[in-house]
Amino acid sequence: MRKVIYSHMVSLDGFIEVDDPNKAPDWAVSDEELTRHFIDLENVIDFHLYGRRVYQHLAAGWPNADKNPSVPEYFAEYARIWRNKPKIVFSRTLQQVEWNSRLVRDNPGDEIAKLKEEPGKDLLLFGANLASTAMPLGLIDEYRAYVNPVVLGGGKPMFPTLDDVLRLRLAETRTFGCGVVLLRYSRKDERQ
Repeated sequence: MRKVIYSHMVSLDGFIEVDDPNKAPDWAVSDEELTRHFIDLENVIDFHLYGRRVYQHLAAGWPNADKNPSVPEYFAEYARIWRNKPKIVFSRTLQQVEWNSRLVRDNPGDEIAKLKEEPGKDLLLFGANLASTAMPLGLIDEYRAYVNPVVLGGGKPMFPTLDDVLRLRLAETRTFGCGVVLLRYSRKDERQ
């Protein structure tokens, strides 16, 4: 069975975006080491699962990033991978999606559960709203918080308010040269 991995760049105080959802996350830090880590992660996943806002933000920049001559080669490499990676976008308001994406309008929990049961590589989920649907259903197997060395003081939190405590087990920590710290957790009832 595939795993669903919820992954996000997050501030030290737990936010994934500032109060203005249209503002780019210019607070997020990256360098070649971290980007290559994300490139390696792409080798173990089949699909990206996006909520609307995350998809729109990423689709505004990654598809043509490799055509910008001022972009480092490792960013261009990731842009090519992103463009070709199959994506499933969950939205009731979008009319169409591009860049090797498929639009799902209803029942994200049912769709994610179905994808988990299919053979293949893992699924990478982005977006707090989508995660807030998947978490209570027990569909997320692993959590990856890429903690950035910044305090935003407010915004959209990475995690929703939950009815029950979600117990996790630390699976990995890693510090990148740019100051980002990966905190990787698995569900306590899951084996590593």
